[in-house]
Amino acid sequence: MIVFDQVTVRYEDTAEPVLRDVNLTVEEGELCLVVGHTGVGKSTLLGAVNGLVPHFTGGTLYGRVVVDGRDTSDHPPRELADVVGVVGQDPLDGFVTDTVEEELAYTMEQLAVPPATMRKRVEETLDLLGLADLRHRALHELSGGQQQRVAIGSVLTAHPRVLVLDEPTSALDPAAAEEVLAAVTRLVHDLGVTVLLAEHRLERVVQYADRVLHLPGDGRAVSGSPAEVFRTTSIAPPIVELGRAAGWFPLPLSIRDARRAAAPLRTRLAGTAPGPARPALAKDRPELLTARGVTVSYRGVPAVREVDLVLRGGEITALMGRNGSGKSSLLWALQGSGPRTAGSVRIPGTGPGRDADPQKLPAAEARTRVGLVPQTPADLLYLETVKQELDQADIESATAATGTSARSLLDRLAPGIADDTHPRDLSEGQKLALVLAVQLAAAPRVLLLDEPTRGLDYRAKDQLIRIVDELAAEGRSVVISTHDVEFVARAADRVVVMAEGDVVADGPTTEVIVASPVFAPQTAKILAPLPCLTVAQAAVLLSEGAAGTDSAS
Repeated sequence: MIVFDQVTVRYEDTAEPVLRDVNLTVEEGELCLVVGHTGVGKSTLLGAVNGLVPHFTGGTLYGRVVVDGRDTSDHPPRELADVVGVVGQDPLDGFVTDTVEEELAYTMEQLAVPPATMRKRVEETLDLLGLADLRHRALHELSGGQQQRVAIGSVLTAHPRVLVLDEPTSALDPAAAEEVLAAVTRLVHDLGVTVLLAEHRLERVVQYADRVLHLPGDGRAVSGSPAEVFRTTSIAPPIVELGRAAGWFPLPLSIRDARRAAAPLRTRLAGTAPGPARPALAKDRPELLTARGVTVSYRGVPAVREVDLVLRGGEITALMGRNGSGKSSLLWALQGSGPRTAGSVRIPGTGPGRDADPQKLPAAEARTRVGLVPQTPADLLYLETVKQELDQADIESATAATGTSARSLLDRLAPGIADDTHPRDLSEGQKLALVLAVQLAAAPRVLLLDEPTRGLDYRAKDQLIRIVDELAAEGRSVVISTHDVEFVARAADRVVVMAEGDVVADGPTTEVIVASPVFAPQTAKILAPLPCLTVAQAAVLLSEGAAGTDSAS
């Protein structure tokens, strides 16, 4: 179905080709998972499938890419639209109509499909993806999982033979991600659609893959079965890392298979207690923000209901919950820029009577108390170069008073970003670091991060954990809204779970996420009832167990 024949792609501003001598054949009805660190060429490879590379991106493509018998060098993207459907990271960016039914019909209108056929295909797609009850709903009213299913359906109505998905679950909660992946696997198994899927959240998708294509970063592409390829890759989900540490062969890729492989291990380690996943917190941590009865409503509909929350210095708090549970509304209310229907938010001042409500402070002063990085960090970047953004942050934050420039903060967070780089040309991790530097220039004691792991690979998440650990060590309070349970297991001291605007759980990370089958990380699911959250904890138990066995013998 898809053939790459000695494909090399080179851009004018790069010294080395992004892809080098790639030979690949993806058979009909395969789900091929494309993995690799940020910047290794995943988007270039996906773009070559429907001709966007090089017809729209520029650069030079050597070799041949053939899709369903059509050579992309002879067929521009418009002539491949009936064969290849592409769904990007953010479905809202691709929507062009107002309702579900209209969006499903739009692609067929562009391809001049007869009206009778259009109606039939719309009905088929509504049933296939479980969207029939949503047909007249406005697109902006849908949940993240529903929007992603509509985006997939909008390209399926053209009956493509190939579906290209770029991080389809990156912004979704676990339940919504399962909705989308269930729909994708149904397309593969019931209709024989060939799927190329790039995803950083490998723990969600690896069990569904028929083939893995690993881009190690030198332009090559390594293709093979998931268990074979993940044996040696530099990037792997926790289930694979645990399998490597335990020496399981073949590597399990699903929780079921991993629990079966881990049965002897659980028996051997029964009664042992792993070390803590996070360092112990000091007992005398100061209160940096107190929220009482915070309520947020939109057009009379409550999004946040009478939430009480206390944030303390030196603590990293994860805010979790399904899409639409009120997490973002709560963060904006705490920061002061968002609406607040009722309740109070208080930040202690530097002296008696100096407590303040951030909503009532001038914007410049509010930034020095509470900083917020939104879901899309680039929304705060509006100048032409990195230097201009950093200089403007220094001016607005009166850096002379804090003694730390935004440039020095950026160099600490993400070294090597040139002053003359355009902010829009940065990777997702670099954009996040730049916005963090801009916000930290104001030296806020409380920092709120809304979905910061979206679009980050495992290496970038490791860097983010180091950053927030350093901020907490300086006495700041950090709140991270996220769906990434694996990140939370390693980064958070405390977890707050929201549902329908209410706080339904609040406590230490181990207690909250291990008790939930939805929010539990892979290691916890595999080794339960052992209270292990991370592969690092399990590796220590494995080494201690091996040492104990050796000494006994």
